Amino acid sequence: MIKNMKINIVAVGKIKEKHFAQAVSEYIKRLARFCTVNITEVAEAAPSKSVHEQIADEGARILQNMSGFTVALDKDGESLSSERLAAFFDKKATDGQSAFTFVIGGSNGLCQSVKSRADIIVSFGAMTFPHRLFRVMLLEQIYRALSINAGLPYHK
Repeated sequence: MIKNMKINIVAVGKIKEKHFAQAVSEYIKRLARFCTVNITEVAEAAPSKSVHEQIADEGARILQNMSGFTVALDKDGESLSSERLAAFFDKKATDGQSAFTFVIGGSNGLCQSVKSRADIIVSFGAMTFPHRLFRVMLLEQIYRALSINAGLPYHK
């Protein structure tokens, strides 16, 4: 188990839906036994700009908030099972890594500069998910992985 683990999630946009915000709060509360979670919300780019400009603007704001071992979440990344995510955290703990940043792009995805700066790119599969829902999904998978590593019965 990683001592003093810090998880930073950098996400484009704010969660406006009450049910998503409640789910995020629930997983942050559950994760408190394993780590400190910080969520940094960066502003969405103006819709009047081109898609390329939107991705670049959001990317610039994301890059300012990336620190520690950085995991970019992108459809073209490596797929991991929950067990492999748990093994990833375990390996990083062995290597002395305790600070992680997970990056969730906006509705148009991540710019190449963010992907290039990331230490690893991970995919949650070929399906497309709303990026606000994805924040809940990511927190649940982090909780599941850390529960696996702690030997808790949550993962069945």
